Amino acid sequence: MPSRPVLAAAVAYFAVAFGAGFVLGALREIVVAPRLGGLAAVALEVPIMLAIARIAAGALVRRFAVPAGIAPRLAMGGIAFVLLQIAEILLAASFGATPADYASGFLTAKGALGLAAQIVFAVLPVAVDRRG
Repeated sequence: MPSRPVLAAAVAYFAVAFGAGFVLGALREIVVAPRLGGLAAVALEVPIMLAIARIAAGALVRRFAVPAGIAPRLAMGGIAFVLLQIAEILLAASFGATPADYASGFLTAKGALGLAAQIVFAVLPVAVDRRG
């Protein structure tokens, strides 16, 4: 079972990513996608989201003193990733989509790019240094 600092960091990491993703996703769908298309909009959003995730991962690793080993850092990112998937499935359900509908979105180029970014998000805590 992950330690308390790892769990706390994971929940905070998820919250930052979900909050930023919610705001950026709304802007992407309302402002950018109608002009450039869905794939281009996601391609523009991904680097911003990953920059936010990188900054958050570093800050949270330091704030919660997550140990430098690969296992605790992967646990932090993995738990945050699972929480993110659950939240996104619930958000999709609020718009009438089923979990299968949500999962099938990953079979599109736009969805695959988003999933790839989420996987990078999950492993970013391994890449950050606790000293900053």
